[in-house]
Amino acid sequence: MGDINQSLEEILTIDGAKCTSLVDATSGMVLGEAGSGVDMELAAAGNSEVVKAKLNTMKSLELNDSIEDILITLGDQYHIIRPIGNQEGLFLYLVLDKSKSNLALARRKVQNIEANLQV
Repeated sequence: MGDINQSLEEILTIDGAKCTSLVDATSGMVLGEAGSGVDMELAAAGNSEVVKAKLNTMKSLELNDSIEDILITLGDQYHIIRPIGNQEGLFLYLVLDKSKSNLALARRKVQNIEANLQV
């Protein structure tokens, strides 16, 4: 079981990982970050709105389910948003270099790290 900084550093060992953060979706605040290449404060605020919008849509559709992860694919990057299962309102955010990463392995490793994260 890892603390926040250990978990974020472990995420950075994923092939192609550029930067990562733990975000409070309610406020959009970064609770921890590692790596570089993206303005994490700005990304956290924007991606918090993505999570809120998806949760509101699910509620409107009366879907009794939860988000496993959200994937945003850009021209040269993957962005993974992974809500923390045991801490409502928090999510891990990861930016990957598309040319250097394996998306399936990255998603699996983030899932494993999220399951062991102690907040």
